[in-house]
Formats: sequence, C-alpha cells, structure tokens
Amino acid sequence: MRLWLNDSERRPDPAPARADARKAVLAGTVSWLVALVVTLVFRAQLEAADLGWLVWACVTGVVLGLVGLVVVQVIRRRIARQETGSAS
Repeated sequence: MRLWLNDSERRPDPAPARADARKAVLAGTVSWLVALVVTLVFRAQLEAADLGWLVWACVTGVVLGLVGLVVVQVIRRRIARQETGSAS
C-alpha cells in the first residue's frame, strides 16, 4: 500500500454530493423545540435543581435554528439563480 501518489496516477476527484441542508437544520430546530417544551413543562423542578438556564439554552437553539433555515434558503436561492443564469 502506498501513501503517496503522483498527480499523474491520481483519479479525478468525484463531484460533490448534493444534499438538502434544510432537512438537517429543520430536524435540529424541531429537536430544540421539543426540548423547549419539555423544559417548560418541568420548569419548576429545573429551577429547584438550579438548572433553569436549560430553558434559555433551548430558546437559543430554536432561534439559531430559525436563523439557519433562513441562511440555507438564501443560499439555495442564490445557487438556483446562478444555475438559471448560466443555463440561458
């Protein structure tokens, strides 16, 4: 087994896989939302155990997830615009 190949011996890099980042970001956001509901249900017990900050951690996760969804959508639109611009 060789650890190094010359450029002439290398095969070309494969094309990058196309993935839908919206599904991953949405799954994470929904997970944070479920965690937020659970922490709100058990808020009194969490406060008693000095873990009230978990509610705010979940709120932060949901907000960042929503920001992530917006960013992913903007990127998708920009890529679609570039593809249609180069096709015509």
